Amino acid sequence: MWRDLLNAAVAASSKTQVAAHLGVSRTAVSLVVHGKYPADTRHIASRVLEVYGRIPCPHLGKEINQAECRSYHSSQPPTSSPRAMKHWRACQSCKYNEATRHNLRSNP
Repeated sequence: MWRDLLNAAVAASSKTQVAAHLGVSRTAVSLVVHGKYPADTRHIASRVLEVYGRIPCPHLGKEINQAECRSYHSSQPPTSSPRAMKHWRACQSCKYNEATRHNLRSNP
């Protein structure tokens, strides 16, 4: 799944842009895309899922990436905005909250 996301991201832009979004080198992206990456791909896989993986956010009613999801549910309770607090509370019991944390820890 993560390789499909990576290939789609490269096809939609470039290896250089994808590498910048992932925080890895262009060479690493190129090697992974061509199946020649010599090292463990777990780090790249987790970055691809975090940046390009989409989750249907029940509170927002739209898809967001895993990094956005994690930022909503992992942040401190926002005390200055009732709207933000409502969102944060919804995130605390959302099924994607635990799924996102688990996916980022263990998806190779």
